[in-house]
Amino acid sequence: MTTLMQRPVEEPTQQTHSRWEWIGLAVLLVGTAVAYIWGLGASGWANSFYSAAVQAGSVSWKAFFFGSSDAANSITVDKPPMSLWLMSLSVRVFGLSSWAMLIPQALLGVGSVALLWATIRRQFGSAAGLLAGLTLAVTPVAALMFRFNNPDALLVLLMIAAVWASMRAVENGRTRWLVLTGVFVGFGFLTKQLQVMLVIPPIALMYLAFGRPKLVTRLMQLFAALGAAIVSAGWWLLVVELWPASSRPWIGGSQDNSILELTLGYNGLGRLNGEETGSVTPGGGAAGGPGGGAGGGMWGETGITRMFDSSQGGQIAWLIPSALILLVVGLVIRGRVRRTDPQRAALTVWGLWLLVTGLTFSFMAGIFHSYYTVALAPAVAALIGAGSVLAWRNRERYWVRIAMAVSTLAAVATAWVLLGRSADFVPWLRWAILVVGVLGAVTLLIPAMTRGKLSVAAILAVMFAGLAGPTAYALDTIATPHTGSIVSAGPSTGMGGPGGMGGGRGMGDGRIRDGQSRMQGFPMQDGQMPAGLPGGGMGGAGGLLSGSTPTEAITSLLEHDADSYTWVAAAIGSNSASGYQLATEDPVMAIGGFNGTDPSPTLEQFKEYVANSEIHYFIAGGGMGESSSGTSAEISEWVAANYTATTVDGVTLYDLS
Repeated sequence: MTTLMQRPVEEPTQQTHSRWEWIGLAVLLVGTAVAYIWGLGASGWANSFYSAAVQAGSVSWKAFFFGSSDAANSITVDKPPMSLWLMSLSVRVFGLSSWAMLIPQALLGVGSVALLWATIRRQFGSAAGLLAGLTLAVTPVAALMFRFNNPDALLVLLMIAAVWASMRAVENGRTRWLVLTGVFVGFGFLTKQLQVMLVIPPIALMYLAFGRPKLVTRLMQLFAALGAAIVSAGWWLLVVELWPASSRPWIGGSQDNSILELTLGYNGLGRLNGEETGSVTPGGGAAGGPGGGAGGGMWGETGITRMFDSSQGGQIAWLIPSALILLVVGLVIRGRVRRTDPQRAALTVWGLWLLVTGLTFSFMAGIFHSYYTVALAPAVAALIGAGSVLAWRNRERYWVRIAMAVSTLAAVATAWVLLGRSADFVPWLRWAILVVGVLGAVTLLIPAMTRGKLSVAAILAVMFAGLAGPTAYALDTIATPHTGSIVSAGPSTGMGGPGGMGGGRGMGDGRIRDGQSRMQGFPMQDGQMPAGLPGGGMGGAGGLLSGSTPTEAITSLLEHDADSYTWVAAAIGSNSASGYQLATEDPVMAIGGFNGTDPSPTLEQFKEYVANSEIHYFIAGGGMGESSSGTSAEISEWVAANYTATTVDGVTLYDLS
């Protein structure tokens, strides 16, 4: 490691692989694969909202294309379908199971680590690439999301790929690399819509400042990249918009059955200003209201320290201060090089990624979950890898030594605070990090301790100080199953709100320890969601944030004569419908989409489906419970007034036949 860190890097495109680097890379990737794949099926259906769509896409190509919640195409999920495509294809090959669904996510994690290694290595050398890859792999929120079925896993890989391609453009000035950057951004849009846009300002500013061609040419190249992004995302949007609404599913999350309205509203500006129509809080989550804002609320308080609070801190914050310090150190070291210097360009794009995304997450007033912070992980990891190695190579400058020591102490202080929030979790670790980290910082100030074989001890001490805490959290995350719509990494901190639920638990997160389900910050009623929140229980008919868990008796009832109906059942809300669909592998209509608040189907449409014998059962409950309104409430009232209720294993059903 010492030899690799000391090797100068002036021409990144002319590097060669040494035997030790190949061994290190193999250990990193194999270790990441084992960690991410080990016990992968323990989380069951994970987020059953997406699992139901994966099942539907595995049996219906139309559902596959649109990202429908059921194979009969009543409504889509509230995101574009690209991440679902990978999982649905896997299920088509291997059959429906938790492992088949989640294995693509784990492989996306390994691919992200490998691509980050390759990207950093080109500019900063072998050790920097390996350190960046290792840091990403052990980031707690990354260990969570690369073993879960949310779209974030694919989004992270595509964002890294966009930076990789843009850095190739910086190296040779060729337009094709900018076009490829745009393609990756477009695919990212088809994964999670506007969130991928957070990487555009860093890439554009970096290339404008450091690209090789003349300024006018650089501007034209960036417009070409924009065109590529529009084409690579727009083809799907255009098809969806032009497809007759009567023969495609309702666009989940929209109030007007429009993918553009979903993009700009619920998944767009609504996330920033808190005015999400159809939010889980009535009337959205406006600043100062129930959804969040500067005054706090359901999604936590906004502000510059949000990434360090009890909900987000354990997910991502461990190395943010150190990364920012090393960013400044690296930019100062490369301050007088030529304008097109790839190392300075790389530091700039990763630094802007961290700042733009981090500040956006810190101040957005709408729906925010702690697992969103996985989008920060590549930038933090890249700056740690590149900045550490660049500083080490310039350690003969005493100010650089001081900066490295300060960076190490910043990591120690952050770990001390974060580990202190879960006092029962490996209590000795924070003391070990404190002692070893302080010793490591001191050795960095002593020239003799950073030369020859003695330097190995300094490097190992600093790495332990920075990585021991997040690694422990990541291992805890890997060892613990996660289910539900809102999950978080690491042990419980006993603090926080639904936006992150205190670091170790998320709203609807079915992590079980000592026979009890812990959902921090809210009183629990037996078998139900936290008091004061809309939605049903943790099992049975399901609820707003937890999937249904049908018994064998209910499953058998739904499967009886299933071929005679388009939908074996209908239920309020996607999570309520999802468990029944996954158990029977037959379509279950999710009335109102995720929250049960989308106006689909209307009461008249539902009556028509019933009259045509297309729906067998109506399952009561689910959605936002007593807060449900609009068409979902109208349908529930109509069914209750015209059909006889039957209770099976505690679940109320109505036979509509």
